[in-house]
This record gives sequence, structure tokens and C-alpha cells, in this order.
Amino acid sequence: MRRLFGSVRSRATLAATLVVAVALVAAGAAVLLSLRSNLIGEAATDAERSARTVASSLALGKRYDQLSLDEEDEPVQVVDENRTLVAASEDLQRISGTDTDAVKPQVRPTTPAGGEEGEDSDGAKDDGAKDDGAKDDGDDDESSLHPGEIAEKTTYTNGSATIDGETADYRFAAVKVEVEGKGLLIVYAGAPLSAEKSAVNTALTVMLIGFPLLLTVVAGVTWLVTRRALRPVEGIRGEMAAITASEDLARRVPVPDTHDEVARLARTTNETLAALESSVERQRRFVADASHELRSPIASLRTQLEVGAAHPELLDVEGAVEDTVRLQRLAADLLLLARLDAGERPAAATRFDLAALAREEAEGRTGVSAQAPEAVHVAGSRGQVQRLLVNLLDNAQRHARSAVRVSVRREGEWAVAQVADDGDGVPEGDRERIFERFVRLDEARSRDDGGAGLGLAIARDVAARHGGTLTVRDASAGGALFELRLPLPRSDR
Repeated sequence: MRRLFGSVRSRATLAATLVVAVALVAAGAAVLLSLRSNLIGEAATDAERSARTVASSLALGKRYDQLSLDEEDEPVQVVDENRTLVAASEDLQRISGTDTDAVKPQVRPTTPAGGEEGEDSDGAKDDGAKDDGAKDDGDDDESSLHPGEIAEKTTYTNGSATIDGETADYRFAAVKVEVEGKGLLIVYAGAPLSAEKSAVNTALTVMLIGFPLLLTVVAGVTWLVTRRALRPVEGIRGEMAAITASEDLARRVPVPDTHDEVARLARTTNETLAALESSVERQRRFVADASHELRSPIASLRTQLEVGAAHPELLDVEGAVEDTVRLQRLAADLLLLARLDAGERPAAATRFDLAALAREEAEGRTGVSAQAPEAVHVAGSRGQVQRLLVNLLDNAQRHARSAVRVSVRREGEWAVAQVADDGDGVPEGDRERIFERFVRLDEARSRDDGGAGLGLAIARDVAARHGGTLTVRDASAGGALFELRLPLPRSDR
């Protein structure tokens, strides 16, 4: 079970099915309630029509035995103001839901003078006044009715009745009428609720059968649609698994011919693979170049030591020391590059004067002058920025004919340091290439004079880690101009 619902496809299908199920249940309940309400309303209308028909006959002065109470085979009761049954459907055998469960009218004696039932010889009603214990129907219009007048208000109740041996549920309507000589009468007429029950039961049966079928269709369609939608994702996953197994970073995942999130995921994945391939390739090249650069001083140092061991008088101590120093510098450069590649960033809390640092590094160098009269503070690693300036000055001195100039100034939100020489400059096509690792231009190919080709690469990496930039262009007096830009601390802007 856990594995079954562990996939996006299964969860999406389950979620869609549950949402549709809740919606169907809510809609079905609303339909059933609305259907039941409408059908009960229709039954109430039919019952009221029957009750008012009988009430109209009473208002016109018809006697109880002249009323048509059995025409529609529905229960009808006529009750006087004392809740005494005075007329009812002939075949009525049982009734509930009205004010009385009597089914046979009570015979009321006529007067010796031959007056109408319920009247004495003077024409007065023998029970026209309410008894103190009579039940009040609570209608506001009861006392305001005049003889022959039918109340506008109709009250409704639900009950059951047995007519000619058949029992059914009914909606009863009660209508009041004031009849001259009889007083206030209440007519109860019922309309069957069998149509309402039948319709509701039919609708409920259809829902109980149809809803599961509909949910099955929804689940199946969602399953198929989700499968089709996730097919490109599975293709991406499969290709990534193959790339991981083969370690072939040149491969790319398939990009679906759509413009949705899956297509963007595939493109982003390919961009990540391209960046990873480039990073791995740089790392391989770095390792190969580092091995090549280390091999030369190590081989030279070993040769000198072996010769010195065999012939002490031939030992070139000075050359061995130079090779050792060169090896030490190369190892330091490689270690710094490794730390920079690992994402090491300087502590932002360290503040130092870039102008003072530039003057300090320029001092004592032949042909190097510094123009940094005012303090320009920056934040970061003083040691790394010092290494950056040393590399720029070493590079400028190697290529200068006679002079190198260092300047530091503020420029907006930046601290700008420039190192210019009067050499031949850097060709425009090589101005980005010289910042790559182990790159030396043709005139600087000598390992003894040109170094390992890591100085400018380290300088640019340090500038980037400090949030700045390092670029090169032509100097105004000829030669190359390296420009370092570092952001000023917020408090100095």
C-alpha cells in the first residue's frame, strides 16, 4: 500500500477521485433535497387546492352530506372549532397528522323545529361560542373572518392515512372558513407523497449506481492522463539514471515538445548537466595541468639531488633552492585555487585600506610607482587581496619595458585599483583567455620567467569572491591596464 501511493501518479489519481467524490456527494445531496422540496411543494399545492374547494362549498352554504369528499380518493376532514369531526371522506379508515384521528363524523341532532344541524329553533348555533377549554388554533385571522369568508393563510403538516385498505403518506393542508350557522370550520385535505418518495428513491438509486461508475471513469481517466503527463518525467529520470551509470556527462535528457513545467525541467536539467560537464572538464584539465607543472620542478630538483649525491662537488645548491621555491609557490597557488573553487568567501567584517596595501606592495619594486593619496577602505580578506595585487604587479613587471604604475581611488560605490605597464599590451582576442588557468601567451611560455599561468586566474577568482571584477584593456600610454573593482562597505558609500 505504501509503495502503491508512493508515486505521483497514484496520489494524483486518488486526490482527483476524492475531490470528485466529495463534489458528487454534495451535488447529489443538493439535488435530492431540492427534488424532495419541490415535490412536497407540489403536493402541498394540490392539498391546498382540494381544501379550498371544500371550504368554498361550505362557504356557499352546502350541507356536510352535499360535499364532494371522495372524488379524488384523497383524505379530507372537516373539523369544527371544538375540534369535532363533522365530515370526512367516506372510505377513510385511519388518519394521523391532523388535529383529530377520528374518521367517522359525529352525528349532531337537529332541532324539533327542523332547523339545520347544529342550530336551535331560533336559528342560533348551539355551540357557536368556544368553550373555555377549546383549543385555539393560533391564527391571527380567526377572529376577523366573516360568515362565508375563507382564511388566506394555509398551514401544512405531514401524516398518513388509510383509505379503502391502502395506507400512504400525505401532505395535509388546513384551511379555515367561517360558515353562517356553523361557526368556524377547519378543512383538512391531503395530497399523497408517493410521487415524492418514488422520485427521491429513483434518484437515490441512480446516484448509488451512477456515482461509483462515474468515480471509476474519473479514476481511470486521471490515471491515463497522469501517465501521459508524467511520461516525459520518466524519460528524464531514465536518462539521468543512464548518465549516472555511464558517467557520460555529454549526454542530455530529452526535452518534450511542449511549453509546460516538464519541458522547463528538462531544459534546466540539461543546463545543469552542461555546467557539470564543464566543471568536471575544468577539473580534469586543472589536474592534468597541475601534474604537468609540478613534474618539471620536481624532476629538476630530483636530478640535482641525485647528481649531488653521486658527485657532491657538482651539486647546484642555488638551482635546487630556486626549484624548491618555485615548487612551494606552485603548491600555494594550487591550494588557494582549491579553496576558492570550494566556495570559500572572505569574512565581510574585516576592513582594510586598499590604498595603503597598494603602496605597501609597490614599495621596493624597481620601476613601480603608486598613486594612492587617500584611504580607500574595502571589506574582505586582506591576505587574498594582497595576493591579487602581488600577482598583478608581478605580471606587469614581467611585461613592462621600464615602468609600472599603481593607482587607487573611489568611484561611486566602488573602490578602483589600476595596474598599468608600458609593455606591448594584451591582444584583444586574448583578454579573456589570459584569466584561464595555466594559460601563458607565446612570449611568456618560459616556465622560469612566465610562471605556471595561475597568477591572473587567481586574481580574477579573488575579485569575484569579493563581489568585484577584474578586467584588462589598453593603457593610455600603451601597454596593458588591469582594473580591479571592489564594492565599498555600506558605511563608506
